[in-house]
Parts: sequence; structure tokens; C-alpha cells
Amino acid sequence: MNMNGDIEAFIIHLARATARRPQVDHLLKACPVPARVLDAVDGRAMSEAEIDAVYSRKSMHAPHYPFEMTAGEVGCFLSHRKAWQAIVACGRDAGLVIEDDVEIDADVFATALEFAREHVSAHGIVQFQVRRIAEPGPLIASTDAVVLARPMIIPLRASCTLYSRSAAERLLAQTGRFDRPIDGHVQLHWVTGLRPLIAVPSGVRDKAADIGGTTIQARNVPWRQRLRRELLRPIYRARVSALSRRHDQPPE
Repeated sequence: MNMNGDIEAFIIHLARATARRPQVDHLLKACPVPARVLDAVDGRAMSEAEIDAVYSRKSMHAPHYPFEMTAGEVGCFLSHRKAWQAIVACGRDAGLVIEDDVEIDADVFATALEFAREHVSAHGIVQFQVRRIAEPGPLIASTDAVVLARPMIIPLRASCTLYSRSAAERLLAQTGRFDRPIDGHVQLHWVTGLRPLIAVPSGVRDKAADIGGTTIQARNVPWRQRLRRELLRPIYRARVSALSRRHDQPPE
């Protein structure tokens, strides 16, 4: 079945990240479904009042999120919300959200996306991770070329993700305000009611280091703040793991 009629891709791109524009043009050509560029929200250009209107510094969900989001992370979350809005508005069955720092292996990705399309309505989200996942979880469906698995602990990174329209609607309704980065929110399946699958192999990889590095994380972070993050990160991950296991029930 040709999937072009029921999926559209949205490539999130920050206009000031000019070093990434050639990669955006490449993605537009390499993507196996109709694609367009979605202007990212520049968190660094937002006022404090604008940030406070959407970002809750007090944790809204368990586990408590121990870090303050950067302006770039706020902008990233709003950019993904903008993509979910586009998925709902375009009227298609599903939408593919791609960040502009990934590379696509066209043949592998097209095969994985076609298979994911067949299952996304039942599961809401299928992630195409840019790195190997050590524990992909129970197998949900497979072909000779692609496996779809349901990880107990949902991986971080929102580099390339397929959403059903209903999943996009649900996430939009939940995130008028948010308390942690986009991938951290999607990880909380006991909050979202969505259990993402991952496609293996994904056919995508991280290319950020080749095109200027991150546009999200703050640079020149003081060493005390870096140390605090290093100390608290494993504690937070352990709490996410514990809650993931406690709520390990597949969606109805």
C-alpha cells in the first residue's frame, strides 16, 4: 500500500540555525512521504513572561523533575506542540515529526515507516531512535526487515517520531503547560496514556555533531550546575524506571 496519502512529515527547523539548512533540504528530498519545513519556536527569543505562561517550574507529574528547563528546551517542546497541531490540522491519519539534526538511510527508513504506519493507529506513537536501545522490550509485530517493540522504559530523544492524529490530539490537550522536556514527558506513559513502540532498525541516525551541535542545551554551564545534574540524573532515571515498571500495562 502506498502511504503517501495518509502521512505527512514535518521537519522542525530553527531559522537562525543556518548551518542546518542544507541538511533540511536533504531531508525534504530523502523523506519517503510528503514533507514540509515547520519553523521552530526559538526559546531564546521568548520573554520570561512568555516562558512562564507555558512552563511550570513546579513539577506537575511524578517523578519530580529535578532540573530547570533551558529556554532552548522550552522552545523545543513548543516546536513539537506546533508539529502536533499541524498533524491535527492537516487531516491525515498520522504525522511524522523529524528534527533537523538527523540523517535518513532512505531505504531502511522507508521500510520501517511503512510498517510503522500499519500499527500507529493502535499504539499512537512509533519512535525511530537514533541510537541502539539496549532493552527494546516485548516484540509487538515484525517482518523479515523490521521489528516493532514496546520498551518498558520509553527511550529519551524525540528525533524522529510517527504520531497518530488521535495521539497528537491527546498530547496537545495535556501540555498547555509542561514541567520537563518533550522526550521526558512522552516517557511518562502513566500520564500520557500512550505506550510508544520503537522500530528496529530505525533507518535514522544523529547528525548534530556534523552540523554545528545542539541548538537546545545551554553552553558554558557552570561546573557546579553540571555536577548537580550528573548527581541527580541517575536518581531521576531510577525513579522513572520504577514508575515505568509499576505501570507496565499495555494500552487497552
